[in-house]
Amino acid sequence: MPIVDLYDIKEHLAFTGDEGGHDDRMIYRKIEAAQNHIERLLGFKIEANFGGVDQDPVPPVLIEAVSQLAAWWYEQREAASEGAKEVPFGVREIVTEYREWTF
Repeated sequence: MPIVDLYDIKEHLAFTGDEGGHDDRMIYRKIEAAQNHIERLLGFKIEANFGGVDQDPVPPVLIEAVSQLAAWWYEQREAASEGAKEVPFGVREIVTEYREWTF
């Protein structure tokens, strides 16, 4: 289950409400994909380590990383286009801070 919900991402995207639920399914897919991507980079499932009984809450920076990436993927739907940008500033730094390193 994603650590952010549809309402959180719509707020992040500054939706005003007049957009309705037209893109809800697509936005939810972006949320799931963003969390999956972040977890693969981290080397662990976020919900396995945070937010459960006797666990620390999900760190706000991991919520921010998933939110930024999901919103960015929603706004940048073309894989390559003029003016294409890299992953949002800060996402890689957040992942590096929490990543489980193995050698």
